[in-house]
Parts: sequence; structure tokens; C-alpha cells
Amino acid sequence: MRLTYPFSAIVGQERMKRALILNAINPQIGGVLIRGERGTAKSTAARALAALLPNIEVVQGCRFGCDPARPDLYCDECRERLAREGQLPVETRPTPFVDLPVSATEDRVVGTLDIEKAIQRGERHFEPGVLAAANRGVLYVDEVNLLDDHVVDLLLDSAAMGVNVVEREGISFQHPARFVLVGSMNPEEGDLRPQLLDRFAHAVDVVGLTDAAERVEILRRRIYYEQDPEGFRAAYQEAEAELCQRITAARQRYDLVQYTDKDMYTIAALTASFRVDGHRADIVILRTARAHAAYEGRLAINDRDILLAAELALPHRMKKQPFQEATLTPEQLQSNMRQARAEAEQAAGEEQQESLEIQGSAAAADEKKV
Repeated sequence: MRLTYPFSAIVGQERMKRALILNAINPQIGGVLIRGERGTAKSTAARALAALLPNIEVVQGCRFGCDPARPDLYCDECRERLAREGQLPVETRPTPFVDLPVSATEDRVVGTLDIEKAIQRGERHFEPGVLAAANRGVLYVDEVNLLDDHVVDLLLDSAAMGVNVVEREGISFQHPARFVLVGSMNPEEGDLRPQLLDRFAHAVDVVGLTDAAERVEILRRRIYYEQDPEGFRAAYQEAEAELCQRITAARQRYDLVQYTDKDMYTIAALTASFRVDGHRADIVILRTARAHAAYEGRLAINDRDILLAAELALPHRMKKQPFQEATLTPEQLQSNMRQARAEAEQAAGEEQQESLEIQGSAAAADEKKV
């Protein structure tokens, strides 16, 4: 069995690691695009994330890894089995990691229906694809900018909806497709179209570390790993277990994390201040902020959660002039955040004043009736 480099042993690249962890807490955030030069731990981090995550309980024998606790998300096969058997057995599997090749076709990704068997024998036979294999795991696409645009669309649609539906000649089959989508690319080899770039919830730019001490530490750890993989993993076993436990606890806590109207107004004002098209960024920031609060053990989001979420959700969505890079500095983000929070406070005050005036008018009207 090939050992995977531990996630907690990766030196630096904190923003990339944060984006991966938050998407692992809630895959419906919408995926991570990692952009950077060669040799910056992009693929290493994606593989390490899958190895870090805990084993999952699945319906025994299910080809799609259906979650026994979520009958509402069962594949068609499990629904039929449940109707026949009344109860389905459970087994445990490792969190899947699927590496999608650049040459992948649509049928390879979504799966295929055997129309011949359906016509001749009246049987519905579905051959699973990559989306089935990646369900409840990590789907990694290296050089995503070289993948066919239509295939990228399919991946992003499935990541957003959490289900894969295949229809051919009036016959359909569906199964859950909830996974952490991680794409990586080298911008020197070409960029994604803006429409596809916007569909990735988070985008992180990574560069090689310049600090000599950090580079030495990378070298030291890599040599140790190559000479004694098992010993190296054992050295980080405690850190990996602790991180896994934090992610598991955050997953359970996520739905309990609260947010206020003032928080939503702050997010809306912040995205509007950067002239971001559409509303996808607002949704991504809210989901990310809740995931970060859950990761830190809190049940309500705060300004820091919103700021960290905006760092991941806004840079690749900002408008830029031809031949210019869109940049988002921490100072600019914090300045706009303060302004957005001030607008939210003002809006809340005006809304409260309006509510008081309405209550006063209603009370006056009641007195006249008396």
C-alpha cells in the first residue's frame, strides 16, 4: 500500500490548507481551485486531505457509497433494495480519492446507461463513472485548465447539486455525488474561462516559499519521508488524528452555526464594494464563514470569519482590465470590511427606528378606536 504524505506535515501554504479543510467540512461550499507554479504541493495537499479524513459508513455493497443515515440521498439501486429488504446492512470504507485524467470524456465522468439491455431485456443497467467513485470523498483534477470545458461544467454542476442524473432514450438513473472538488493548474499553461473560474467557490494562488528556513524544513521533511515513509507518518500521527477530529466535530457543528441579518448585510455590502457580478460570492462567503466558525468550535459567525471567507471567495471574481491582474490586498479587504460593517449597523438602526415608528402608529390608531 502506497503511503500518503501527511497533510499536517506540509510546510506553509496556510491559505491553501485552510480552503481544503473548510471544503472538507462542507463540500457544498463548491470546491477549491489551486493556481501556482510547479512543485508547490498542490497535488500533495489534495491527496493528503483524502488520507486525513475519517473512514465513512456506507450501505454494504453499494457501488456509490450511499450514506446509511441519509435515505433521502440514496441511489436508485439502494432505494429499490430498501423497498425489497426493509433494512440495508452497513460497512465501513476509507474516504475515496479519485484523480481525474485530463483526457476524461463525458461518459467516463458521469457514467453510462446500457440502452441495448434496456431495450432487449427490459433491464436498467448503469455503469458508474468518476462521479460515483468520488461520492463522499475528494475528486482531484490536475491541470483543470486543459480539461474540456464541457467536462468541467459537468463536474461543477455535480459538485453544486450533490447528485448525478444520467438520462438516455427516456431511461434515467441517479445517484448521490457529494464530493470535495479540488482543481489545480499552472497559469503559465493558460487560464480558465471567466465563467468556469467563477463556478469554483474558492481560488488560491500558491508560490514557492522564499524563506530559507522554510525551504530547508521542506527539504528535511521530504528526505525523511522518502527514507522512512512509515516512520515519518508515525511522527505526524497525533497531529493528523487531532486535525481529523476537528474536521469531524466541525461537520457535526456546522448546521448549528448561527448568523444574523446584520452579518448577511455586511457580506452583501462587502461583495458590492468590490463590484462582484452575481450573487454566488455572497453565498460562498456565508457558507465558508459558517464552516470556519464550526472549525473553531463556535456557534455564531463573526467579522473574522467573514474576512477569511472573503479572502478565498473574492480575488478570482474581481473585475480586471485587459492585460491586468485583479489584486486584493489585506488592507483593502479590511478597509472595505469596516465600511460594510458600518453600513450594516446603519441599516440595522434605520430598520429598528422604522419598526418603532410603525409600532407607535399602530398604538396611536388603537387609542383613537378606544
